[in-house]
Amino acid sequence: MTAPAVVVAGGGLAGLATTLALAERGFAVRILERSSPPPEGPVGKAAELWQRPTIPQSGHSHILTSLGVRVLRRSAPHLLETALEEGARLLDLTRAAPPGADHREPSDHELVALAVRRPVLDLLLHRAVRALPGVTIDHGTAVRGLILDPSRSRARGVLTDRGEQVPARFVVDATGHKAAARAWLTYAGVPVGDDLTDPTQLRCFSRFYRLNAPDGTLPGPLNRGNAAGGVWDHYAAVVHPADNGTFGVSLGALTSDPATTVLREPAAFTIAGRLSPHVAEWIDERAATPLTGVRAITMPPNCLRSTIRPGRRQVAGLFSVGDAACVTDPLYGRGMSLAFEHAFQLAGILDAHPAVDALQSELAVSLAQEIHRPWYEQAVQDSRARSGLWRARANGTPTSPVPPAAPGRPALAEVTRAAAGDATVWRGLVRVLMGLETPAKIFDSAAFRERVRGVHAGLAMPGPRPPTRKELLAALGTGEER
Repeated sequence: MTAPAVVVAGGGLAGLATTLALAERGFAVRILERSSPPPEGPVGKAAELWQRPTIPQSGHSHILTSLGVRVLRRSAPHLLETALEEGARLLDLTRAAPPGADHREPSDHELVALAVRRPVLDLLLHRAVRALPGVTIDHGTAVRGLILDPSRSRARGVLTDRGEQVPARFVVDATGHKAAARAWLTYAGVPVGDDLTDPTQLRCFSRFYRLNAPDGTLPGPLNRGNAAGGVWDHYAAVVHPADNGTFGVSLGALTSDPATTVLREPAAFTIAGRLSPHVAEWIDERAATPLTGVRAITMPPNCLRSTIRPGRRQVAGLFSVGDAACVTDPLYGRGMSLAFEHAFQLAGILDAHPAVDALQSELAVSLAQEIHRPWYEQAVQDSRARSGLWRARANGTPTSPVPPAAPGRPALAEVTRAAAGDATVWRGLVRVLMGLETPAKIFDSAAFRERVRGVHAGLAMPGPRPPTRKELLAALGTGEER
């Protein structure tokens, strides 16, 4: 049998997206995935039955931002069409625009998001990939190490946990938060630099529901365009619409706040949801029925991997994608879209520059930096600002200012406040939140900053008031503020 051109370690979204992008360019790809294959049968039912212990975030709320939709429209329209046929929905973000944004801008067609559960999208992607010629998916198989050339500067394949040597021209690390390439390189005696990391200090409690009238009017407005709810001064509560009349509700809290641990209990979760503006109407028993229990997860830190950073010794032919390349605060929902963007652009580089050499490595590292670093830096700033505010409310202490990611760049809360009264600021903010433009391009513009300062003066944060921390804890029965 002819050796595959590419071995992809990991059959999650990033690995499947990379395989799709490469296989459609004529590459032979072999995916090595340690978990069991997904169930067969109708998509919706199979997705609900799919047990995924290796991807714990799969059972939580996801949404594909405008960047991800743009990638699918350009590079995988068949996948987007199939998702829509299976009950996913495109959400028009302009419906949440402030007064004065009634006129359409030429680029407004990009302001959409895909409402879909993560297992549904993964399942559709898995079925699309396995149907492609030249693709092999080996379940129950994990990569244990790299096969390197004598100089240890070029990957030539992998060694599996079954002892099989799998030769390949390219090796893709799509092992998610595990980022297994670091361990492979260390075991092979290749120096590995330090990752850039910064804590999110976030844990989430999620529950899925199904609308009692899936084809009827939504229970409440999507005040965030692709979601309903808010990120407030001591917690977050957000509704994420999904496919086939389903939706997820996520409550976010500090990892170091024991008073909110009770949110893992369905009764406490419901109490918090009913107190949260824009969320309460969605979980009213007359509007929806719970599909799952409450799932809790502690979020990993923001992380920019050393394997994609310039100035480090790079092993040619080895590439990291998805969370194995970069992790950003999941509260802002960038992960899936960045994975799709990276997958298709990396495939383009490997197609245009198939020789495993220094130029290919340089182009791949430059690409990864261009795609991921702006969002890592913004996520660090946003996570610090949010967790600092939440911690101050929990401890009853003053809030400490957080330095901006770039000199003079306005804070996200400041831009959000201004966007409620200015259509131009709103469009700029949404294009950043949806990944269509980098924070530097929008937030560092002198004209944009001037508008933010002009509108911001005297404006209160828009929307109804959420419960104070004291009110929330009293309702949950966990006592007074500490």
